[in-house]
Parts: sequence; structure tokens; C-alpha cells
Amino acid sequence: MDFKKTNAPTNTVTRDLMDLCKDTGNIYETVAILGKRANQISTAMKEELTRKLQEFGSSQDNLEEIFENEEQIQISRYYERLPKPTLIATQEFLEGKVYYRNPSKEREMI
Repeated sequence: MDFKKTNAPTNTVTRDLMDLCKDTGNIYETVAILGKRANQISTAMKEELTRKLQEFGSSQDNLEEIFENEEQIQISRYYERLPKPTLIATQEFLEGKVYYRNPSKEREMI
């Protein structure tokens, strides 16, 4: 997943609830969808950050490792500046990029 290409805002934005729930018809279902997607994004971001920071790790503990690694700090700051997973999930939902389905509604239609 490429978090650099998201056009989600980096700060909190007030949203119209009716715009959020127009696809599902239920604000609680929309919040559940957004929460699950935000968890997926958060997990992916955490794995990517961990993978990048492991490149700097070593198996030996010595005094030389006490010095701060500037590249490691820059990577951490980059991830701190990214939009939060909930904002990315909301933006994806509004753009129609999130696939979701409700099995209980599908059973009712059958």
C-alpha cells in the first residue's frame, strides 16, 4: 500500500454524517466499515515501518549503538507526519475505494 499517494487531510476534518452514510444507509455500519479499514491500514503501516527500521538493527549491543541514527529518525518522522489511518480510511470510503459487503443484508435479499 502506498500511503504517499493518499490525498487524505493530515488534520481533523468535520464531516457531514449524511454524506458518510448515503451508501450504507446506516451510520453505525459506516463507522464499523471505517474502523475495520483503519485497522487494516494501521497494521500495514506498522509492518512497513518495522521492516524499514529493522534494516538499522544489529544483533550486538555496544556503546556505538547509543548514538542516534539520523536516517532512522527521518523515517520515523515521515511516518509521524502521514495522515492517521482513520483519515485515510474515511477518504478511501468517500472516494469509493473501499469494498465492503454485509452478509446479513445479502441473506435477506435471497
